[in-house]
Amino acid sequence: MTAGRQARAVRLGPRSVAALALVSAIGVMAFGWPLLADSASGLAHSKDAPWLFAALLPMLLAVVVATIADVGLDAKAIAMLGVLAAAGAALRPLGAGTAGVEPMFFLMVLAGRVLGPGFGFVLGSVAMFASALLTGGVGPWMPFQMLTMGWVSMGAGLLPGADRLRGRRELALLAAYGAVSAVLYGLVMNLQGWPYIAGMASGVSFVPGDPLDQNLARYVAYCLATSLGWDLPRALVTVVLTVTLGGAVLKALRRATRRAAFDVPVAFDQG
Repeated sequence: MTAGRQARAVRLGPRSVAALALVSAIGVMAFGWPLLADSASGLAHSKDAPWLFAALLPMLLAVVVATIADVGLDAKAIAMLGVLAAAGAALRPLGAGTAGVEPMFFLMVLAGRVLGPGFGFVLGSVAMFASALLTGGVGPWMPFQMLTMGWVSMGAGLLPGADRLRGRRELALLAAYGAVSAVLYGLVMNLQGWPYIAGMASGVSFVPGDPLDQNLARYVAYCLATSLGWDLPRALVTVVLTVTLGGAVLKALRRATRRAAFDVPVAFDQG
């Protein structure tokens, strides 16, 4: 490995990038259809749309994970994926449901930073899947959580300065990204459940066929009323853990990637 160059557990090829772009585009549709659908379209008035996307997303995620695994996940990367996914799944129950205290986020951000966007997307998705099994949180919302956490960890891998930025400046960057992504995670996940409350609270519920600005205003009111009290503490916890523990965790992850030598092909002795 070249000095100063950060190892990546997964090198994204054209097929992996295409698969990620496809599932991300469909994911945007799956989350945003209440706001994106034209008022005259059948989708805007459909009660089946959330269930359609909930059924479609797991298949797409499986295709993306399989594509990335086929292109770049070797035995060493799979072993690290298993360890980090298990750690993330174990961290989530420590605070899930308690005022947004979710220490899982800071680990997903740091791991995505060190191991790259491809590994980060797979890690975020697998860790969320494992945590759902661990906590009994399996339902139509689970594939949406998997996709969103995959985006969070992948985004950390796309941040600038991976090969040169170190120390307090890097921790500040990761803390800021962690805070923003923790809040955005909650805002995006709200879109998954928002259409289900139609008719329950007219001031904040989705109204099929209404103009975008009116539904958007209701969605903002819904977020303020229901989730901001969890999103902001989640962001605060992510920042505190990143600033206090981030340096040690980053060093451990980088040391592990150096020892794993992901960039060195495995060779078998023929003697």
